[in-house]
Parts: sequence; structure tokens; C-alpha cells
Amino acid sequence: MTVPRAWMAWSSGKDSLWALHVARRSCDLEVAGLLTTLTADYARVSMHGVREALLQAQADALGLPLHRVLISASCSNEEYEAKMALALAAARDQDVTKVVFGDLYLECIRSYREERLRDTGLAPVFPLWGMPTRALAEEMIAAGVRAVLTCVDPSKVSREFAGREFDADLLLALPPDADPCGENGEFHTFAYAGPGFSAPLPVRVGETVERGGFVFTDVLLTET
Repeated sequence: MTVPRAWMAWSSGKDSLWALHVARRSCDLEVAGLLTTLTADYARVSMHGVREALLQAQADALGLPLHRVLISASCSNEEYEAKMALALAAARDQDVTKVVFGDLYLECIRSYREERLRDTGLAPVFPLWGMPTRALAEEMIAAGVRAVLTCVDPSKVSREFAGREFDADLLLALPPDADPCGENGEFHTFAYAGPGFSAPLPVRVGETVERGGFVFTDVLLTET
């Protein structure tokens, strides 16, 4: 029997890394590439603010090709959907039949993804769906996932969390109403080590800035 081929919807964060790990282990499919949206004006992962060089380093460490969707800084929904449709068509041309997502429980996000894939010949896969997020966060950390908070919504958590490690101390410090995985947009991360990586990425935390109502911390590759 032929194993279905999939692309991983890759944000560069911990949930994407863990979803990739679980999908490879439990979903009877072959993940054949990473699909990422980049803001072309800045050469950074949209919303996470992660540099393209770091994204490529992740792909290299995971041994997977990187498929980029380039959008403008002022991207409209129409632009996003048109460019994503082209990427999905390219996936089909490579015999890909599934797209793996790291979403946890937001029904509106899942419904949107299902709607956009309808009639494309591609089926969505949600390997982390419905998992209790506190236990999920603890499982990731125990399994060796290492990540840095690159973007924080200061209306939901302290701006001081930007640049911190995603670790047990962070989970203890989060306010009670914050999701431990940041599923409600409290924070976004960059994963630099964990299951599937050939080796941890050598990184350091850089400058922190506030832009557009969010707090971003730069992450840089160090010299090796």
C-alpha cells in the first residue's frame, strides 16, 4: 500500500514541530515538505517574525524541503488565498494528498482550513487536535522541544515574556487565563531543537521591539 504524502503547514514554532513529530509517528503518512508563509518585505515568517535564514536552518536540520508562500506586508485575504492556492496546486503536482496542521482547539481556524482545502484534492490532518494544552506543553518540554518566544501580545501576557525560553519556568509564570501553548495568540515561538532535528540550532536572542501592537524578539544564528 502506498503511504500518502503530506506537506506540513510550518510556522517555525513548537506546535508545528510537535505536530510533525506526532504525524510521522502516528498518522500513517510521509511528510515530504514544509509549507511556510513569509512576509516578502521583511523576509520573515508572518506573525512569528522569524528570519528566513532561521527557517531554512530548521528545514535543513529536519531534512525536509522548504516551500515558501511570499505575501506582502499589507497582504489582503484575497492575496493570501490566491498565493496559497498556487502553493497547494504545486503540492498536488508532487503527489501530495494531505496537509498537516498544528492547531489545537480553535474551531474557527480548523473550519477555515477545511473550507480552503475542500475540492482541492488535499485533506487536512490535525494530529494535536483536542489535546489538553497544559499536558501537551509539558510533554513537549519533557521530550526535548526547545523554543524561544519571538512574539508576544502584551494585551494578554507581559511583554517581558518576549525572548524567554518555552520551558517549565515559563509555564509556571504564565497568568492563569493564558493558554500554556499560546493557542489564543498570547505568544508565538521559534523551535530550535526537538524530535526530528539532526542537531540543535545554535541561536541567540537579539533585540526586542514593539511593532503593530505586538512585542517581537529577534532570534539569530550564532557562529559555529
